[in-house]
Amino acid sequence: MSPSPVNPSRQAMRLAWLLLVLAAAAGLAWWWSLGRPVMLPDAPSTRIACVSYAPYRLPGETPYDPHAFISPARIAADLRVLSQRFDCVRTYSQGQGLSAVPAIAQRYGMKVLMGIWLDADARANAREIALGIANARAHPDVLRGVIVGNEVLLRTELAPKVLARYIRQVRAAIPASVPVSYADVWEDWLRYPQMARAVDYLTIHILPYWENDPVSPEHAVRHVADVYARIQRAFPGKRVMIGETGWPSEGRPRGAAVPSVVNEARYLREFLAYAAKVKMPYNVIEAFDQPWKRVQEGTVGGYWGIFDAHARPKFPMRGPVTEDPDWWLGWLAAAAGALLFTLSAGRRRDWHGMRGWAALVLAGLAGGCALAWQARQMIYACVDGWDWLLAGVAWLLSLLTGVLLAQSLASGLAGMRSPHPPGAGWRFVWLFGLAFYSLLEVFDGRYRDFPLGLFALPCVGYLLLALLRPVAARPSLEQRFLGLAVVVLGAIMVLQSLGQNVSTWLWLGLCLAIALPVLQDCRTSRLES
Repeated sequence: MSPSPVNPSRQAMRLAWLLLVLAAAAGLAWWWSLGRPVMLPDAPSTRIACVSYAPYRLPGETPYDPHAFISPARIAADLRVLSQRFDCVRTYSQGQGLSAVPAIAQRYGMKVLMGIWLDADARANAREIALGIANARAHPDVLRGVIVGNEVLLRTELAPKVLARYIRQVRAAIPASVPVSYADVWEDWLRYPQMARAVDYLTIHILPYWENDPVSPEHAVRHVADVYARIQRAFPGKRVMIGETGWPSEGRPRGAAVPSVVNEARYLREFLAYAAKVKMPYNVIEAFDQPWKRVQEGTVGGYWGIFDAHARPKFPMRGPVTEDPDWWLGWLAAAAGALLFTLSAGRRRDWHGMRGWAALVLAGLAGGCALAWQARQMIYACVDGWDWLLAGVAWLLSLLTGVLLAQSLASGLAGMRSPHPPGAGWRFVWLFGLAFYSLLEVFDGRYRDFPLGLFALPCVGYLLLALLRPVAARPSLEQRFLGLAVVVLGAIMVLQSLGQNVSTWLWLGLCLAIALPVLQDCRTSRLES
């Protein structure tokens, strides 16, 4: 039997209004903050010593395509752009047309750190080494060095002895004026110190975002300086070069390491100032955003570029930096949400005066901001048509749930007794989705984003509705289990990040918002019975 209608208390009504206003204000403020210029220290120069160059920036391009080929004309167009900001480019392989880089770079007055790609395929390695040796002999004057292998020890694809043999083979075959190195994360140089005997200098990778203990952008350059000094102490007499360092502009936060355009600009400017001060050889990662990396590393993998995938600089090296110049689209989405939520309830007259309409407008503003937030994330994260289909269906489902919840809220806030929520199946769908995604985050979350905008509407909407319904039907066993599960999983995610990841706290907040009413309905129904 359904519970008898009961008027919500005056305190509950006030709290619901307050939360609704705060939700709308928070959404508008977040979008506004994206468009505010942030003052950062200037870089010592607008030019950068060297940058990683991979040309796979167009849709569908990937180095894992055996038939991929980058034409000399494409490479020339890229290097013409890069030569205006960089003195040198680092490549990673010789195949797929990249063997043309040294000759083309010479035209634009650039130097090259030429890479020879190695993996577990001995035949492919032989072809790469043959091409690299021929290139080094043909263009010794343009090469700053030859890097034989990149993170092959990290990937455990070759044993140190085999790798050292490849390096010595290249060293013996190219001019003595061209130094030879191997590149890997700094920890692997300490793990395999014998590799230092095979190279002319050490090339180490220091990426504060990817450290086992992620480093915040405020302390990132200090971390780089500490690691650099540690490697110098471990290998006295050997020259050390930082072969990769940088910061991503989009993707999942790792602890206090938050990807953003502002943080990328801050890190790069501060790192360049440090490198100039200590006169350290370096290479930054990377020239262009690489969409193909999103398949391997999630959203964050595709956004390490100083230029975007369309060869446009993402930020200046001097002056203020803006996170998103198109921030006003979020406000436009908020206005569209307010209009849609209001029109969707135009045929109903379950409320009195302006209170119901005000509730719809506020809910629409908050909902529009949240869904625009999610749409922005989809633009950065979705890789192919399947991604877009799944994300689009979930987005539309969130919108529909938000509209239905807003209509019930408007009824309750306008004075109607015990507003009726959407069917119990709707809440179960969102509890299940939240629990399922939380499981993925807990056990396989390294490369997963937090779809906060997607779950914001149903989670906050059900919380507000619960305030206006003092008595509710007893939730099903499945809903009670899911309600408890999402809270536990959300708390685990906060603990996994040691409380440093703001996104995990927001996720836990959404879990509590939708789960607490379920658990409260269970308790209230038991007391009533």
